[in-house]
Amino acid sequence: MTPAQLLARIKKGETPPAILLLGPEAYERRRVKDALLASVAAEAVTQHDLAEVSVAEVVDDARALSLFASERVIWVVNAEAVLPRGRAAAAEEEEGETAGGSAASGDSPLPAYMKDPSPGVTLVFEAIRYDFEGDDKRKQDRVRKFYSAIGDVVELRRYAPHEARREAESLARAASLRLDAAALDLLVEALNADIARIAVEIEKLSLFGGQRTIGVDDIAALVPDARSTTVFALVNALGRRDRTRALEILDTLTREGEYLPLALAFLSTQFRMALVARESGLKSSQQIQSHFQRMGIPMWGSRADQVYQTVTKFGKPQLERAMKLIFEADRGLRDARPDDRIVMEQFVMRVTA
Repeated sequence: MTPAQLLARIKKGETPPAILLLGPEAYERRRVKDALLASVAAEAVTQHDLAEVSVAEVVDDARALSLFASERVIWVVNAEAVLPRGRAAAAEEEEGETAGGSAASGDSPLPAYMKDPSPGVTLVFEAIRYDFEGDDKRKQDRVRKFYSAIGDVVELRRYAPHEARREAESLARAASLRLDAAALDLLVEALNADIARIAVEIEKLSLFGGQRTIGVDDIAALVPDARSTTVFALVNALGRRDRTRALEILDTLTREGEYLPLALAFLSTQFRMALVARESGLKSSQQIQSHFQRMGIPMWGSRADQVYQTVTKFGKPQLERAMKLIFEADRGLRDARPDDRIVMEQFVMRVTA
């Protein structure tokens, strides 16, 4: 189940008796929590921590009748804490694979409770420690197996960059905040598409901006970790072959202690996309956006505009030469005791020649 599907059920008054929130996405988890808590009185909300209490104690609380509230929400954090660790975990996994289930789940009182849940009580187990990919996936599967009696599992997956940008646009409109397209792109990029942090920064920017439009400089000045946004300004300046502006930005990056190989990596992506667009005969930003989206690469309008700008400023031979210069600059940055600024200044001078 997605968070949107659960929110729709809550709105219709069809809240499940038990919910497992699975995954690290904090923004959607907050939306779900706000919706659930708004559906009951403040005194009808209880929180438990499975690092401190047992599942049996949580179930006992759910079975207890309240004299003051007919509907209750019991929010349970650290749902992963009930799983065995170390050798016990290895033994459980081996036994679970042999038996086709989780050994630990047999000791849980949840299956019996779910056969006859308390009317008006909503149990919410929050398991946010593990992600859906990589090494976390096996651990998350163990969590799913332990709570297999709960049929309503909400997957809190991280936002993809294009999804985060779309949600950020919606948040900005709701806050009556005017953000130019480049500033919005840089906000999403600077915060690594973390929509929970983006929401906080949009609230701050709405208080700061008032009725004026927020630009790239405002993002760089106000958003934590936004020095990297200056990297994208360097990408744009080189994409326009604006040597003066590129050198000014490079000076800013150097004074702020930016890691220049990171800037070069972003430049490499920009020129590679432009070369692909040139070789594919793409003639507009819309064609570039559609082409990369069909390839499965997230691409929104303003990003496509940036790539198109680079395509119009550089012919195919110049783009190929720029890629060679990026390779040489990368090799120069890897030399023993290089002066990163000199290497990058030489690169800017040559690529804008």
